[in-house]
Amino acid sequence: MKANTARNNPMKPAFWARRAHKWIGLIIGVQALLWMISGVYMTVISLDIIHGDHLAHTHSEPLYPGASRLGQAELATRYPGITSLRIKRLLAREVYEVRQGGKTLLIDAASGKQVSPLKEATVLELAKATYQGDAKVDRAEWVTRAPQEVATRPVPMWAVHFADRGRTTLYFSPDTGELLARRHSLWRWFDFLWMFHIMDYEARSDVNNTLLRVAAATGLVFALCGMWLLFYSFQRRVRQ
Repeated sequence: MKANTARNNPMKPAFWARRAHKWIGLIIGVQALLWMISGVYMTVISLDIIHGDHLAHTHSEPLYPGASRLGQAELATRYPGITSLRIKRLLAREVYEVRQGGKTLLIDAASGKQVSPLKEATVLELAKATYQGDAKVDRAEWVTRAPQEVATRPVPMWAVHFADRGRTTLYFSPDTGELLARRHSLWRWFDFLWMFHIMDYEARSDVNNTLLRVAAATGLVFALCGMWLLFYSFQRRVRQ
């Protein structure tokens, strides 16, 4: 009876430590479970798979030796104000990627004709050449408002959806033909769990947000209370 009285005595530190441990455990327990579930997923699934490296390749094609190309002087005459340019392959032809201030253009290297923004037919051909799977294209979508999964990519963009098990989507820039992002089911699950892991429910990118700091500090208090109670229990048994 004396032991129980001491244990439930509000004047004893152990009483408040047990209460704090119990209630903090109820509050932080759900988040701790989410941390563990998301952590297991992140360690089990390889980042290369999450990034979709197996779904699409982005290696540059070699240029055609001796191909007929528009000279840089003539190019500068046709498109004044060029700040930078580079030549590259776009499917079966060579193009100049030209920057004019804040704009980027693709110019056919042979004819000097502007080929950007890319049309749907060109993007579909580009997506099929980039995709490494066997599935067919489900549809191409012109995106002017970026969805959450590509929120940091510039719009407008092309989204090409494939009819595979992972619901793969390849996003392309209409100005450069660049592959902006690869998205599939495993990536989307990763992103969903990452949101809970860092407790950023809007941008899903801020790992220093206030909510996460409060949860981490609360978890630390929970652990310290448990350690103190463990030490206190051993000391009490020794005295008894």
